[in-house]
Amino acid sequence: MKKKILFVVTSHDKKGNTGEPTGYYLSEVSHPWKVLKDAGYEIDFVSPKGGKAPVDGFDLTDPENNEFWGDTAYRYKIEHTLKPSAVNPDDYIAIHYAGGHGAMWDLPKDQAIARLAARIYESGGFVSAVCHGPAGLVNIKLSNGKYLLEGKKVNGFTNEEEVAVKLENIVPFSLEDKLKAKGAQFEKSGVWEVHVVTDQRLVTGQNPQSARAVGKALLSELTK
Repeated sequence: MKKKILFVVTSHDKKGNTGEPTGYYLSEVSHPWKVLKDAGYEIDFVSPKGGKAPVDGFDLTDPENNEFWGDTAYRYKIEHTLKPSAVNPDDYIAIHYAGGHGAMWDLPKDQAIARLAARIYESGGFVSAVCHGPAGLVNIKLSNGKYLLEGKKVNGFTNEEEVAVKLENIVPFSLEDKLKAKGAQFEKSGVWEVHVVTDQRLVTGQNPQSARAVGKALLSELTK
């Protein structure tokens, strides 16, 4: 049984033309990382550009954030992410897309990572994503020509949550609307409520508050 999971993080570091920094949201890496690492899984990181990934939501009062950032091996990995071309998808049992607003700009366009995800999924593996991470799912096509999302229950950062953070006119598209347009059955709870849905080896979570629950749901699928 393969015990490696590939985490996808954004390389994009600005919120549109606002000049405000963004990147991957630290807890959306550290919370599922903690669950999966403690269960014996090894995590690798890939980003569209490779190298040092920009970080957002940098809060070291969060215990998992602090543990992740203080782990020298994993700190090295996140600051030296793999390029998609350096990844062998056959090494991984699952792929997890972390969010952070940066994901909205580069992950939907990254065909190389989408191909990795399709290969992992079609080999019987699992796909998970949280918050804005599902932006990376919107253009994943399977070998039958259908979108991965088609007909599956999913969730992600909602229109209401985008309005709550006043970025609905900054992001390149509405994540909720795009997921629906790709044939997904979008589920949601109230703003900042924990919501995770699992359907046909696809696990998705609504917001940063759902990141730990996504890790637990993925682990549950992996250990069935």
